Amino acid sequence: MDTLSHKEEIREKVSDYLEIVRNFADLLREENEALEQFDTEKVAALYEQKVKLVTAYRAFVAFFIKNQEGLKLLEQDEKLLLREESLKLDELQHQNHTLLQTRMQVSQTIMDSIVNLAKKRTQDFSTSYGAQGKYSPLDNSKNAIAINRTL
Repeated sequence: MDTLSHKEEIREKVSDYLEIVRNFADLLREENEALEQFDTEKVAALYEQKVKLVTAYRAFVAFFIKNQEGLKLLEQDEKLLLREESLKLDELQHQNHTLLQTRMQVSQTIMDSIVNLAKKRTQDFSTSYGAQGKYSPLDNSKNAIAINRTL
């Protein structure tokens, strides 16, 4: 009788886990689409929900790691469903990682270009006091540049 109640508990956990996985997959699809369209406002709006889903997902994964023996009580079709949904989520996570990494690299390249342009312009057009205390355009290589950015 104890095995039957444990099996039902595992099935309930699997059902909850599948719901979290599907919600997480839907969110990742939405975020990936927003990333592809450079819609940073939508990505930012999804962040809080993503954190909650990741936290719940990790809790279920930890539960299943601790209760691997219980998973053996599941029917073969239930195991296959778990595997399929997990693989779909894994693919979406990989795509999300790639898109996020690409967007961050693009943002960094843009910021680097702006900084380099500002440095070049500052070097070409500014003057400062030189080592001799004379006002001169020759010794302006150490002028400070400040960039305030929000990504």
